Amino acid sequence: MSTSPNRDRRQRRILIGVALMFFAPLGVSFFLYYGRAWHPGSQVNNGELIQPPRPLPQSALPAPQHKWTMLYVQRGPCDELCLRRLYDMRQVRTALDRDMDRVQRVLIANADCCDMQKLHEMHPDLITVPLGTAVEPLLALLPAPNSQRIYLVDPLDNVMMFYAADAKPKGMLEDLQRLLRLSQIG
Repeated sequence: MSTSPNRDRRQRRILIGVALMFFAPLGVSFFLYYGRAWHPGSQVNNGELIQPPRPLPQSALPAPQHKWTMLYVQRGPCDELCLRRLYDMRQVRTALDRDMDRVQRVLIANADCCDMQKLHEMHPDLITVPLGTAVEPLLALLPAPNSQRIYLVDPLDNVMMFYAADAKPKGMLEDLQRLLRLSQIG
């Protein structure tokens, strides 16, 4: 029993068509990605990455260690922007819900920056560190420590990201949620 040449060609075309349905998208994706024509999601963070991350001096931050840390530095009186940044940090941490215990908030400020009792009433879990010679090595590592930025420190004590004074809290929350989801430590 012999098959006709037309039927053989038709079956071959069907086989080639089915193979192309599977391999063509794979080939196009390889070309787009490795051909440098297109990179989806090349930047997903909202904060500015510090390249390379800067390791903090040993015991630069108070215990508890091995947590993600939102760090804010305030020189002089705590003005409206300072209060706003502390509020944003508190709200972002609270919005982390069950992961909020993996994040600590630290304020480095002058002893006379504000009414400390009132500050701790408004922010009971805020860790305050007095500005002085003990924290100068830490401040030397921060890019523009006088610019009212919020710095993000990983659980291994590396300053790895910062948020400008006008950064939106939603962006900080998105970054922290992503980092906490991917992090095996802290």
